[in-house]
Amino acid sequence: MSDWQTAFAEIKRGTDEILPEDDLIEKLKSGKTLTVKAGFDPTAPDLHLGHTVLINKLRTFQHFGHNVVFLIGDFTGLIGDPTGKNVTRKPLSKDQVLENAKTYQEQVFKILDPAKTQVRFNSEWMDKLGADGMIKLAASQTVARMLERDDFKKRYTNNQPIAIHEFLYPLVQGWDSVALNADVELGGTDQRFNLLMGRELQKENGQKPQTTIMVPLLEGLDGVQKMSKSLNNYIGITDAPNDMFGKVMSVSDELMWRYFELLSFRPLEEIAQLKEQVEQGANPRDIKIELAKELICRFHDDEAFTSAYNDFVQRFQKNAIPDDMPEVSIALEEAGLAIGNVLKQAGLVASTSDAMRMIKQGAVKIDGEKVSDTRLQLNEPGEAVYQVGKRKFARITITA
Repeated sequence: MSDWQTAFAEIKRGTDEILPEDDLIEKLKSGKTLTVKAGFDPTAPDLHLGHTVLINKLRTFQHFGHNVVFLIGDFTGLIGDPTGKNVTRKPLSKDQVLENAKTYQEQVFKILDPAKTQVRFNSEWMDKLGADGMIKLAASQTVARMLERDDFKKRYTNNQPIAIHEFLYPLVQGWDSVALNADVELGGTDQRFNLLMGRELQKENGQKPQTTIMVPLLEGLDGVQKMSKSLNNYIGITDAPNDMFGKVMSVSDELMWRYFELLSFRPLEEIAQLKEQVEQGANPRDIKIELAKELICRFHDDEAFTSAYNDFVQRFQKNAIPDDMPEVSIALEEAGLAIGNVLKQAGLVASTSDAMRMIKQGAVKIDGEKVSDTRLQLNEPGEAVYQVGKRKFARITITA
């Protein structure tokens, strides 16, 4: 396999779509050092594993000698990305954006090589563009073109408001590609419209259009919705080693392979061998431990993994209840307390519907006894240890 074929195979791994694919092959064959861009709006103070799917792909380009631009959208963060939203997103303040951006820079180099990474801010060129330039940029596209975007179309059809400034977001993201003269831009599958806008604006400004690479959105711990802090289904890259280990071990056996594909740096052949081991009778739990080890060693170190693993064996494999756990007091109501509300108030679940789902899965215990009744009412004062899943515990006192 030639050098460009090796590079292409690794770059394509775990991607959803490359547009156009022949264009990327041509660029790799040319031997040119490519400028590869990915933008991140600092809308939250920490990165989670869902973000790293894209960052891992940037690392792959670095490995093959290309220039990576980690673009922090301090300007676009002030607009608020409307992607996937059915309401106008509240813009962040400049101070919030800059504070979050500082954290992003600290965390991204747990994956990327700082010597081979440019960190840029899109305010560099957007502040210089000015009102005149912004009007010219807005004049390059029509409202009809903007309404082709799926989430805008849905909101328009459902008579939900779309603020004028939201139309600016894909234009500014596209202009970033012009400012950087990007050869390749990476984004999630939900960014398709914005990524293609970059190609359009580059073409209009006399540049060779970028290749767009779309990566899947990583499912969160629930295995259903995309990983998100707001949904509390995430693994943060700054999570404590014990927490990271416990969260990885809570991933379903099926979802584990998705995490291997999108998060692991192991060759695909090795992952195929691990699958074969499970098919031949190996315990998926042991394979999951290998995934936890890789992630904890990447974001912490070997010693942190060893400590987290030993804690896991002590706490879960030996059915030990941790000595240190949150203590919560909940006042008994006249009609009693529904189990779902108790679990929610104790912070063991994100919602009562989440509590119902966990009970149905047999994942809820009171003092080690499994709860099977989703309509259970607690009518007496008392203290007990409540457990949800393998890692969430709370000592709850119900007071009269």
